[in-house]
Amino acid sequence: MTKPQNPVSHPIDHLARRGAMDATALLTGERSTTYAELDAGVGRLAAWLREQVGDPGERVASWSAKTRLACLMPLAAARAGLIHVPINPLLKGPQAQHILADSGAKLLVTNAARAEALGDGLPAGCALHDLKAAEQAMDSGGEALPPSKADPDDLAAILYTSGSTGRPKGVMLSHANLWLGAESVATYLKLAPADRVLGVLPLSFDYGQNQLLSSWYAGAAVAPLDYLTARDVMKAVARHGITTLAGVPPLWVQLVESDWPADTAASLRRLTNSGGALTPSLIDAMRRTFPAADIYPMYGLTEAFRSTWLEPGFVADHPTSMGRAIPHAEILVCRGDGTITADEEPGELVHCGPLVAKGYWRDAARTAERFRPAPAASLYGGTAVWSGDTVRRDANGLLYFVGRDDAMIKTAGNRVSPTEIEDAAIASGLVYEAVAFGIPDTRLGAAIILIVRGRDGGADRDALAAHLRRTLPNFMQPQTIEWRDALPRNPNGKLDRVAIAADWARKAAA
Repeated sequence: MTKPQNPVSHPIDHLARRGAMDATALLTGERSTTYAELDAGVGRLAAWLREQVGDPGERVASWSAKTRLACLMPLAAARAGLIHVPINPLLKGPQAQHILADSGAKLLVTNAARAEALGDGLPAGCALHDLKAAEQAMDSGGEALPPSKADPDDLAAILYTSGSTGRPKGVMLSHANLWLGAESVATYLKLAPADRVLGVLPLSFDYGQNQLLSSWYAGAAVAPLDYLTARDVMKAVARHGITTLAGVPPLWVQLVESDWPADTAASLRRLTNSGGALTPSLIDAMRRTFPAADIYPMYGLTEAFRSTWLEPGFVADHPTSMGRAIPHAEILVCRGDGTITADEEPGELVHCGPLVAKGYWRDAARTAERFRPAPAASLYGGTAVWSGDTVRRDANGLLYFVGRDDAMIKTAGNRVSPTEIEDAAIASGLVYEAVAFGIPDTRLGAAIILIVRGRDGGADRDALAAHLRRTLPNFMQPQTIEWRDALPRNPNGKLDRVAIAADWARKAAA
């Protein structure tokens, strides 16, 4: 078999011209932005960014709610020849400081409250500008840069994702990665110019950012939403005539428990899920609540954007399947020696093809662990992402998740590093040792448990909880913190995490 040709891709900022110029591209608050206005705003914001930063290839960070500016930043930075680093607005100052320092950002665009949260932690060489200054430049009617002529392999973004053994690491994404991801999703979801997509997920996530990019690839409109309750989502669906909604399992649980007006629920035509598996009972509830909508379960990882999707026609009979490879992805199930497994034989999911990212920013060691040569059976060859996830393939080619090798906690749609929680607890000065792990939770997917050994036998519960609230975002907060006088160790003298988690489960069940 011959190697497939690489699909055609373009600089990502060209998405600002994909739709009809008088069609709606973006709905923010009460404001409607056409594709002509989107293109002009991207051009002016790009000119302002270049003026602030100068040299191409520099990193520019944004830390903001889903404002119009935040939505245009991915395209404007790319048009200016810069690399966008979006920071999750749920993060606290210490996490933002790490991302700014690690990326070497030359500019941070944020609001006054978030700038204050950084304190004196803004890295040297990183300028700070308020959102309002950037918004004024974007709407000024001044100079606008034309669409870029970037090479598709040029870097366009660094998205930070949690790792199992420490602080977040930056995944490097090219123009081609982002363009082809947008094309792939728009194609298999069959998005059309008449569609309206509600963007509820953080724009710092690949899944959240793609809500913008795939909508614009299709010439559709996207309405970004920062929500607090399921009712906020319901009202936005009604207000904007939303046809497509992407979510994670905890959000779907909230939505199906809400009382939807029949006409509002009927406007939804597509429900897409990632960030955790849907259970058969939740799928049944989604079908009852949104009878006119197709359900698209999906699996992905930031290092390769998205890997698989399950066609809606298969959901009823195969509700636990991950589906098959999305367009532009080649998904192989491999043994430890790189050979392909037989049907029903568990193996590692390996993602090959042009959606594979460029590695981790300034981290050759961790890049070499995850980004390795593709298996010999790959049609694409080159570099592949070895996911660390164990899956199996049935006789029909459908994939099923078996397990994960690392210790990541997937809670409320977020991948959380146990080490990051443990480090925060120890940094309080109140504990000597800490172990964090996840337990199944019907609403969150996984709830976080933190077991600690206090300094000198102390147990200042209130002070530790307050410290964690100050230093960790809400989705990283432990549901339960337990204090122990001693923690079990393995023969090498290291904390025995398996024994600690098993002991907690035993006591919880008693």
